[in-house]
Amino acid sequence: MSIKLSIVLCLIIFTVTSFYGDGRTLSGKHDHNSSSLSSFSFQDSMHVSSSTSNDCGFTSTEHDPAKAHTRESVKFQLRRREIKQESKRTTHSVVDLKIQDLTRIQTLHARAKKAKKQTHKKEEKKTTSVIAPEASPGQLVATLESGMTLGSGEYFMDVLVGTPPKHFSLILDTGSDLNWLQCLPCHDCFHQHGPFYDPETSSSFKNITCKDPRCSLISSPEPSVPCESSNQSCPYFYWYGDRSNTTGDFAVETFTVNLTNAKGGSSEYKVEDMMFGCGHWNRGLFNGASGLLGLGRGPLSFSSQLQSLYGHSFSYCLVDRNSDTNVSSKLIFGEDKGLLNNPNLNFTSFVHNKETSVETFYYLQIKSILVNGQALDIPEETWNISSDGAGGTIIDSGTTLSYFAEPAYMIIKNKITEKVKEKYHVFEDFPILDPCFNVSGVEESNMELPELGIAFADGAVWNFPAENVFIWLSEEVVCLAILGTPESAMSIIGNYQQQNFHILYDTKRSRLGFAPTKCADI
Repeated sequence: MSIKLSIVLCLIIFTVTSFYGDGRTLSGKHDHNSSSLSSFSFQDSMHVSSSTSNDCGFTSTEHDPAKAHTRESVKFQLRRREIKQESKRTTHSVVDLKIQDLTRIQTLHARAKKAKKQTHKKEEKKTTSVIAPEASPGQLVATLESGMTLGSGEYFMDVLVGTPPKHFSLILDTGSDLNWLQCLPCHDCFHQHGPFYDPETSSSFKNITCKDPRCSLISSPEPSVPCESSNQSCPYFYWYGDRSNTTGDFAVETFTVNLTNAKGGSSEYKVEDMMFGCGHWNRGLFNGASGLLGLGRGPLSFSSQLQSLYGHSFSYCLVDRNSDTNVSSKLIFGEDKGLLNNPNLNFTSFVHNKETSVETFYYLQIKSILVNGQALDIPEETWNISSDGAGGTIIDSGTTLSYFAEPAYMIIKNKITEKVKEKYHVFEDFPILDPCFNVSGVEESNMELPELGIAFADGAVWNFPAENVFIWLSEEVVCLAILGTPESAMSIIGNYQQQNFHILYDTKRSRLGFAPTKCADI
């Protein structure tokens, strides 16, 4: 076991060094209006390389852009990818997930502080919002698929884009707003599965010009490019942290979705003029996706732009990561009466302070943490947003594990260790997660592990079963699936803890709903 874990630690070095690999440069035609980025100079930053990709980012001839890219169904489902490894609980994947999470946490923390500095500048801008054409509220059935086989703890959504519509796999992210795709010509792009989006092949693609009021909704590259002509495109720069970003032309396109009416019937619905980023320079750890679908609270997110179709709520239910590959579930935009009638559905309020919190994030106010129902002695100020915009707690679909700011994490860790070491020996040879325990010879169904709960300031309590609190590295080792962040950083409830809960985001009533659910049965 110790030899195996030593090899895993070496993989950390290999994975981190991939952050600084070479970038790929791609070429192609692009004459939809003149681009404001043609002479823009970019500073050197992280490049992500793939040893198996060619200059177009394709891994095999089956992804040749000249070939039709078809799927059997427009209806989107939550489905796990087939895992070819002998064991699904590999230490390698845990290392990768932790590295990705820590990079993302650095990103979210930096964005929160940057947003605070720009608060007054944003207030001076005229707010413009463009949403889908008016339609009767219904349900939108959308896509999610686990990215575990790609080394990702994120979930992917299959989206139809353009005219004629083509399939693209986008990362679902409640922690950001901008929807974007890697676009040809791709001057500096990461490896993705399948062809890049080509605006030349879509009759519904239109650049937003730099004189269009909608251009003020997106941040521009620095130094800014002067807007000198009426047909000049609106350049954008969307930053996720020190290493991840996308830069390109702000545009509109037709997205095709599956709309379900109140009687259960479904039909394809074309949403015209959906604002999105056509990214020509994209850098970061996006694990084979075509781009990103933002579900944050800001006006640019997919959910915000579709409110006239489905109203002000959406929900998802993440299946267990160890489920069979044929297990599927749904991501639902619109009112779900079955969920609302669930007697186990609880609500806690979103908190938003215009002076300190970030518009994008879904903030929750924690009061205390419970271990086996016992409240831990954690200072309440640990959970507050600081005057510089840092801190607070968000729920995020794009972060895998949960992270609590110090001193909360150490207090949780010590209490868990105290409870578990009475039955199982502490395993100290895996420094990636802490604490870990040797459960050799114990059947999972007979394992006695404590449960964890979150008590919110408004009185709601979210209780997590042991399988959402611990992660199995092997048949012999189980670890706490929670880590710490610096005292000034935000706390995050990640998607591992959200498994087998139906999660409802109700922005009209500013509340989060959660109900324990066997997601595979939805």
